[in-house]
Amino acid sequence: MTQPEIRVQDLHKSFGDNHVLRGIDLEIGHGEVVCVIGPSGSGKSTLLRCVNLLEEPSTGEVFVGGTEITDPDVDIDAVRRRIGMVFQQFNLFPHLNVTENLTLPQRRVLRRDKAQAARIAAENLARVGLSEKADAYPSSLSGGQQQRVAIARALAMGPEVMLFDEPTSALDPELVGDVLAVMRRLAEEGMTMMVVTHEMTFAREVADRVVFMDGGVIVEDGTPDQVIARPRHERTRHFLSRLLDPAMAEVEEGTSDQVGKPAQ
Repeated sequence: MTQPEIRVQDLHKSFGDNHVLRGIDLEIGHGEVVCVIGPSGSGKSTLLRCVNLLEEPSTGEVFVGGTEITDPDVDIDAVRRRIGMVFQQFNLFPHLNVTENLTLPQRRVLRRDKAQAARIAAENLARVGLSEKADAYPSSLSGGQQQRVAIARALAMGPEVMLFDEPTSALDPELVGDVLAVMRRLAEEGMTMMVVTHEMTFAREVADRVVFMDGGVIVEDGTPDQVIARPRHERTRHFLSRLLDPAMAEVEEGTSDQVGKPAQ
């Protein structure tokens, strides 16, 4: 049996008295795209951050490519080189141009020489459709362009897995499409991807599986058709009805005692 690229076993995470993750079990296969959805506070971003130890789990185990990254003796820097991370905010260095933003991590972390780093930077800028912005500074780019540069920077490190934490949430609506198009191409290339998102069209059309989280647990895990189109659980139906009908959500926020639950 093929070993999963990501395996999470009985994962718990607490911040003081706040028990955010409550026994998560999840596997993601090589080349699989898994979208994680759920309301704010459900634990989905915390789960993503635990996968590369930006948050240290309270208990449980996380494996990436067969290596237990929660093992106290693991070389976490070596493991993280195999994992690309794209955040809500772009985190580009404002005083460096686009090429320099892509070459600096390669040279410092992977010890690539200047010429090799520049060549790989150019290749990955082309992958995200921004070759013409190689000499531009972040301040001259739109939010969507900055996020695509951030994706190119992660790809330049040669990751085996890409993690996306709400990559379009900070963007104006008209800029979202270009970022999602890049992510679609990565999926078509066979990149293993774990994506925390509210973009239901992307999840429906690109994901192999959709995971719905609420209250620190996985409520549903299945194909997009199973989870989005035909959810089994009331909590999933309730979340999707609010997400897909913002007007309903606004009414419910103001008059929660007057609005019934979605139909069974």
